[in-house]
Amino acid sequence: MAVTISDVARAAGVSRGAVSLALNGHAGVGNQTRQRILNTAKTLGWTPSLRAKSLRSAKAYALGLVIAREAKLLGSDPFFPSFIAGVEMTLEKHDYTLVLTVATEPGAEERSYRKLADGGRVDGVILSDVRHDDSRIALLSGLGLPAVTLNRPDTPSPFPAVCMDDAVGITAAVEHLMSLGHTRIAHVGGEQAYLHGRSRRRAWGNALTAAGLDADLFAEADFTAPGGVAATARLLARKNRPTAIVYANDLMATAGQSYAQAHGLNVPGDLSVTGYDNAQFARYLNPPLTTIAADPLAWGREAAAMLLGQVKGTHDGGDLVLRPPRLVLRGSTAVVPKHVAAVAEDRSQISTAGI
Repeated sequence: MAVTISDVARAAGVSRGAVSLALNGHAGVGNQTRQRILNTAKTLGWTPSLRAKSLRSAKAYALGLVIAREAKLLGSDPFFPSFIAGVEMTLEKHDYTLVLTVATEPGAEERSYRKLADGGRVDGVILSDVRHDDSRIALLSGLGLPAVTLNRPDTPSPFPAVCMDDAVGITAAVEHLMSLGHTRIAHVGGEQAYLHGRSRRRAWGNALTAAGLDADLFAEADFTAPGGVAATARLLARKNRPTAIVYANDLMATAGQSYAQAHGLNVPGDLSVTGYDNAQFARYLNPPLTTIAADPLAWGREAAAMLLGQVKGTHDGGDLVLRPPRLVLRGSTAVVPKHVAAVAEDRSQISTAGI
């Protein structure tokens, strides 16, 4: 049984009113009595009732996160478990809870936000997987629900954002591969409806274009392992296939690496592979995966802290820019295969001779 205020009052020999005043830091009890009540509450293991606290303050003491992905995919995606853990680390310190909703059916996402707002179940929400021309911005504004977005939307938004420039990591991966002699560098990207899917593709293309190389080897996927396999198969079936593939996350990179190896290609001897996320499993692959280390745990902590600041009226309204991701070099990348380098050299000599 949970310890109640009545239990504390009885053990301390005071009234319930005196206990309430002492535990809530209000005047009306002497210092010695207040200390006796606090000591008694601690000894008995009393903890505040969030339900009662919520009724008194008209707050839910909960934040919401609606994810529009299949529930079975969340456990395999390396980003969300770490991100949610970061959110929980912050909320625990403030006696808040996280209300997680998975919405996959048509219209379910909007209904979830309306239910969270209309029922007063949460005090604010974290908006992940921001999309092009995201309709949720207007929805949440209309509902009067505080929100924080993960990266700045491409449509006007009244909400602060916690930002991480994923272009820095993708650019570093492409430049690393070019330094190894690769010129046929492909990209398996995420869904282009998502802003982070677009930004990673744009960074890949810009890095190649800046070096005078073609950015013609792109395959869209969905951040899942089956999607990574299908995209890799399409790229490797091309006549002039890539010698390196930059993947938009570690899950697709792992699946793509496995597919290539199963079809007789040596990684990195025939094909270099890079991922994104620096998931824990990436270092244990054979070969270990070269990847881009973001920090979803920190992202979760900061997003929750920013949203709590909004709820409590202490946030200044500005965005927060996190430290950019960094490239982690491992065994899945190597110099361009010798036979490919030789062909490229021959083509260069023919081109020079014709000038």
